[in-house]
Amino acid sequence: MKIALDAFGSDNAPYPEVEGAILAIKEEVCDQVILTGREDELKSIMEKYYYDQQRIEIVPASQKVTMEDAPTTVMKNKQDSSLMKAITLHKEGKADGAVSAGNTGAAMAASLFRYGRIKNVSRPALAITLPTQKNPEIILDVGANVDCTAENLAQFAQLGRLYSQFLFNVPNPQVALLNIGEERAKGSEQVKKAYTLLSEAKELNFVGNIEGKDLLKGVVDVVVCDGFVGNVMLKTVEGVALSIFDIMKEQMKQDWVAKIGALLSFPVYSYLKKKLDHTEYGGALLVGLNGTTVISHGRANAKAIKNAIRFAANIAQSKFVEHTKEFYER
Repeated sequence: MKIALDAFGSDNAPYPEVEGAILAIKEEVCDQVILTGREDELKSIMEKYYYDQQRIEIVPASQKVTMEDAPTTVMKNKQDSSLMKAITLHKEGKADGAVSAGNTGAAMAASLFRYGRIKNVSRPALAITLPTQKNPEIILDVGANVDCTAENLAQFAQLGRLYSQFLFNVPNPQVALLNIGEERAKGSEQVKKAYTLLSEAKELNFVGNIEGKDLLKGVVDVVVCDGFVGNVMLKTVEGVALSIFDIMKEQMKQDWVAKIGALLSFPVYSYLKKKLDHTEYGGALLVGLNGTTVISHGRANAKAIKNAIRFAANIAQSKFVEHTKEFYER
């Protein structure tokens, strides 16, 4: 597997990208990584590391996409950016997937423009893997579509089902609709109509509504919502998790009794931190397109980049895109 990596996407680029690519090679995550970006800068950093130089290639790109760049600006004026080069390499078949920790809106727009939607897919969705008390949970959409129709939500459910089947090998994924209550009559007209459509879909193992309080329990495999709700939910969960760890750290510094308690509880603390660590899953996937783009967090470290590369390679190996095309183009 060969993965193209936007080397100038993250907040601290290109250091996490270079280190993540080297880790990916050393841990046999994929066969080869293609770094896109400013060649001289990348080479000067890479000279400090020991790695198999045959397995990391640099494709020059003179421009960088910033977090302030509008997607339209990127499409018109930054065709030679590291982001566009990575996605184009995948489109041209020179890489099996593309990874970026940069501007999410620009990555989505560039992917849609380069790959195009799968036939009969009305809108692509951004899907994330949420760590839970049990198994990982797929949630979509988390930001690609702010306003959705009931038909869009029903299609997201099908995309999530296929994702769960071919990425996580769940034979008959349980699908739920994120709502303000478990009762069928709860929610907006759009959500209630979506409930009816999901109930009537023969391919889906639809189990009804799920409330926000149950998301981290891992009671279902796929959760469906519109991009506005999904994005607010995701950032709230991330913020709460970070706040909990910060509060725990401050409490442990209070006195010697707290410090002794911290030492005794360290194994539990470490387990909890790893269980809820988003870097373990690498990033979000744009589903419904004729290609694979994994979007990692802007604060991504080398570990997160490595796992995003692993994730992109796993998607390519699972042939998720091909299976999705078979379903929608039958």
